[in-house]
Amino acid sequence: MSMLNIKNINQYYGGSHILRDVSLQATLGKVTVILGRNGVGKTTLLKSMMGLVPIKSGSIEFDGKPIQNATPYERARAGIGFVPQGREIFGRLTVEENLRMGLAYKSASTPIPPELFELFPVLKQMLQRRGGDLSGGQQQQLAIARALAAGPKLLILDEPTEGIQPSIIKDIGRVIRMLADRGDMAIVLVEQYYDFAQELADNYLVMERGAVKAEGLGAQMEADGVRQMVAI
Repeated sequence: MSMLNIKNINQYYGGSHILRDVSLQATLGKVTVILGRNGVGKTTLLKSMMGLVPIKSGSIEFDGKPIQNATPYERARAGIGFVPQGREIFGRLTVEENLRMGLAYKSASTPIPPELFELFPVLKQMLQRRGGDLSGGQQQQLAIARALAAGPKLLILDEPTEGIQPSIIKDIGRVIRMLADRGDMAIVLVEQYYDFAQELADNYLVMERGAVKAEGLGAQMEADGVRQMVAI
């Protein structure tokens, strides 16, 4: 089932045409990976999905309903979880308080889902530690857990491996694959680290100059020459 359906969206910044007729689908149980060199519009595309930047034209449907005019808050409440580039956790809040921010639109008595501590055991040990005191990898795990707290049907991740040590990259990859394999969530992943992207991708898109240059099945990325397309 297609959870996210984007058709021919265009976005401008000043006089620059940032996104050019971009279309993509994200399906339950699948990881859709978006690749491309720096500055091709990948992050802008994710922000457009979340309503953080407006689109000029085109359509965005989530769970069968148009959302291109919905606010970021409405999209989150509808079931979209977003893990931004750079993590953007609250450094002065504890791990527990950060996780509760992911439950902000639910009642105050809503418990933190125990599953989050099964996915990221280190967070249970650090509940009362301030987010700013965690390592970069731990902060990334916290950012993902925060996005998962409300039980989204679509999880959007912007370069989750950036600045992360290899052991935690493996843990994050394992969690992403596990979440997709459950079949009740679609995942969209922007990633610069080609090997990580290839390992997780069920489907891929390559962007260049704000447009989709190539797309296909994750299993065909090597045969399709994707590594060469995104090489710096």
